[in-house]
Amino acid sequence: MSDGTYRGPSSGGLRHAFAHAGTAIVGLVRTRLELAALEFTEERDRARTTLILVVIAALFCTLALLGLSALVVLIYWDTHRVAAMAVVTAIYLIVGVGAIWRLKGHAREAPEPFAQTLAELTRDGEWLSAMVRDTPRSEQGPP
Repeated sequence: MSDGTYRGPSSGGLRHAFAHAGTAIVGLVRTRLELAALEFTEERDRARTTLILVVIAALFCTLALLGLSALVVLIYWDTHRVAAMAVVTAIYLIVGVGAIWRLKGHAREAPEPFAQTLAELTRDGEWLSAMVRDTPRSEQGPP
């Protein structure tokens, strides 16, 4: 306007500021939801692949172990059948306990699902809190 009245840094006033803030918040939420969806897809695909590989490995290793067990017992049937069964059973037990131990280690090492999304939401909350406290934008940086 040319009447010489100062209206602040923006010519739209308070309404324009609210519209701009609303647009920024919607964009921020949309970005975070896209990140969450991407992480969910990655976790789902990783879980699906792991499940398929576990089923295949378990099936074929079980078949191989059954065949090997039968072969060992048949070889020692006439001389040491009980010892052969005990050794085969002990080996199965050792492998099973080792697999459980490794599975627990794998679960401890796995990253927390949606960790990046939660970190970004935490940063967004801190940024919005700073905005509410009227901290100058130049000190905050972009979200």
